[in-house]
Amino acid sequence: MSVKVYVVFYSTYGHVYKMAEAVAAGAKEVPGAEVKLFQVPELMPDAALEKSGAKAARQAFAHVPVIQPDQLAQADAILFGTPTRFGNMSAQMRNFLDQTGGLWMKGALVGKVGSVFISTATQHGGQETTITSFHTTLFHHGMIVAGVPYAEPRLLNMQEISGGTPYGASTIAGGDGSRSPSENELAIARFQGRHVAQIASKLRA
Repeated sequence: MSVKVYVVFYSTYGHVYKMAEAVAAGAKEVPGAEVKLFQVPELMPDAALEKSGAKAARQAFAHVPVIQPDQLAQADAILFGTPTRFGNMSAQMRNFLDQTGGLWMKGALVGKVGSVFISTATQHGGQETTITSFHTTLFHHGMIVAGVPYAEPRLLNMQEISGGTPYGASTIAGGDGSRSPSENELAIARFQGRHVAQIASKLRA
């Protein structure tokens, strides 16, 4: 029996996109999982993207289709990825979720598995608050919220600075955005994708 897993992200410079690819790769390891990658619409004008250097960086994932809110109802599980903005999700992701009121009214996401992964500039720049505050929206939709259990031993890695929380996978971009997701962080992201797909598959059965 197939299970549909959507990975829905917003990324400015590509860090969350790289995590999204890892999440999707992990989900694809589950037999019967149909995994699709989507991005939410950009809100910043081209001039602002150009000035910040984000326009060039975003070319790496320009091929990823932009999702519409109603499409979420087609999935059995949805993993959301967002950069942190002062300890909360990005405006682009918030704006997208604020358009899901119609789905909420119909209970269209009730019983689906929801999960969150993120990127922050610094080690303590909202790694946990962004994910847990995001969960509130998923709870309002009646979703079954999943994180990353400590069955993933890389959460206990003390040999290096690394993202990764029991609430969801995370990466640290660095103050200037020069740091890419580490192998430890990507492995946790793959675990999260696989874990969520496995839960969705069991619920589907």
